[in-house]
Amino acid sequence: MNDFDYLGEGEVYLDAACQSLRPRPVIDAINQYYTEHNSCGERVKYKWGVETDEKVEATREKVLKFLKLSARKYTVSFTLNTTYGINLILSQLKASAFKKVMTSEIEHNSPFLSTMAFSERTGLPREVIKREEDGSIDVSSYDFTNAVVVVNCASNFDGRKLLNIKELLKSVHKAGGILIIDAAQAMAHSSDILRGVEVDAICFSAHKLYAPSLGVICWRDELAAKMEVGFVGGGMVDDVKKDSYLLSAEGKEHRYTRFEAGLQAWGEIVGLGAALDWLNKLPKKAWQNLDNNTRELYEFLSSSDKVHLVNHEPNPTMSFYVEGLDSHLLGSALSRENVMARTGYFCAHYYLDHVMGLPPLMRFSLGLHNRPEDIEKVKKVMAKIIS
Repeated sequence: MNDFDYLGEGEVYLDAACQSLRPRPVIDAINQYYTEHNSCGERVKYKWGVETDEKVEATREKVLKFLKLSARKYTVSFTLNTTYGINLILSQLKASAFKKVMTSEIEHNSPFLSTMAFSERTGLPREVIKREEDGSIDVSSYDFTNAVVVVNCASNFDGRKLLNIKELLKSVHKAGGILIIDAAQAMAHSSDILRGVEVDAICFSAHKLYAPSLGVICWRDELAAKMEVGFVGGGMVDDVKKDSYLLSAEGKEHRYTRFEAGLQAWGEIVGLGAALDWLNKLPKKAWQNLDNNTRELYEFLSSSDKVHLVNHEPNPTMSFYVEGLDSHLLGSALSRENVMARTGYFCAHYYLDHVMGLPPLMRFSLGLHNRPEDIEKVKKVMAKIIS
């Protein structure tokens, strides 16, 4: 794809689950911000600032449109990353409104650790629930009464999806709980399972969505009633007196400021808007290419008796280990051939190490930048190493 023309010949990037590469239109949009209207948003009246404000507001609208959520019900706030967003929400929830916190066994450390911290802070019990091989949750097995439920809708080591997310949401809401979704791994290639699903909050990282390093919280306005703002600063207030302040977030127009203390990453927000435009305009052949590459690589790995895949089906994110070969050494060997991939437990230590008892793994995570020749090279190099 010409939008990734900066990739050198023979360079194969297979770490999109960590952060995707950025297409030219996104890079151009960021450069345009810094060279044509570098300014503080929401603080100035000169024309550069007006242009920044317009583009930032447009990005909020694009996020809602991408997720097919109503601006009458939802607000989009920007932060650092998914981890920061989840922590920001949990650290400000009223403990009195809930009876427990729940997460699942296949979570990234973002929800896993933050729910631990929430439990320790509030004294509420924490429950780790099981996920099926297809990523779903057997909702009939759990009591969600007044629970804070924080789970992913796509795993970061094998891409398994929360296919029954609507059923889970219905059960959680019926029991008086709230559902917070870690969508970091879903937004780029599996956003279809999220669109139009009215969970209480969706947290994701723009840098996994072909955009700059940035965090996003898309949250239901009703969630505000169950929160106490405890992380405050510039950009959030309408007035400040000696011993009191008035938050801008009290009104719908500026409700997004509830999670936006201090100066925001305006250029990165503009870049996210460009990334969403780019994704929406992609031809079908780009998605078909990703699907073809995924299936070809998955079938190749599945064909070897020495390769042990965590995946149960093809997914752009696939993890495995090679029998008798340390994954970190494998990663170094691939690097010498200009193949870039991640090794280890991918911040999912509890499940991969302590539940499954797996050794450190190799992860291949494909993106829209990958070419058919990338897959051919990886197959050739891996075949040589395995043999």
